[in-house]
Amino acid sequence: MTEHTRLLGEVVPVLEELSAEAARIQEGEITEPVRDIAPLSLRTHELAMKCTRQVHELSVSEYPAMKDGAENLVHLVGACAQISLAATLCNLAIHHRTEILLYQDADSTPSASRDQLRRAGVEMERAATTYGAVARRLSRRLASFSARAEDRRLISEAQGPRQQKAPSTPSPRIARRHTR
Repeated sequence: MTEHTRLLGEVVPVLEELSAEAARIQEGEITEPVRDIAPLSLRTHELAMKCTRQVHELSVSEYPAMKDGAENLVHLVGACAQISLAATLCNLAIHHRTEILLYQDADSTPSASRDQLRRAGVEMERAATTYGAVARRLSRRLASFSARAEDRRLISEAQGPRQQKAPSTPSPRIARRHTR
């Protein structure tokens, strides 16, 4: 869990950096939309995949059995969706800006692309807030001896009673010996 906590914490600065990059691009003219926005879109998609992979790993670990683990997992799934949405919004920003090449009545200003980038930044900021909160909660639980003990108990209970080896029935030959 310590490694997962570290990874959760690493997502926050990356999201903040991507959000700042979206804001920087948004302020520009976006004259070359693919060149200007595609690197941001790719990095955001890659982060979404990394975060989704981590959520999957957490979901199949002991994490859901820990105190608030299942609830935190739901929050992380929502944050992953926000990151994916941000990546999609970046692609829409590229699309809106390149429409002027195809359609005469398309908006010749980057206003639609700027709006998509602004929305992408908002989604990334929301996801960063969620990731930061979950990372802090998990870090506090791992730092507390009593919380770790409680989590071990919860995990043990979630795994069910330990399977004890059932006494085997005596073989018929041994059973006959005892009945004589």
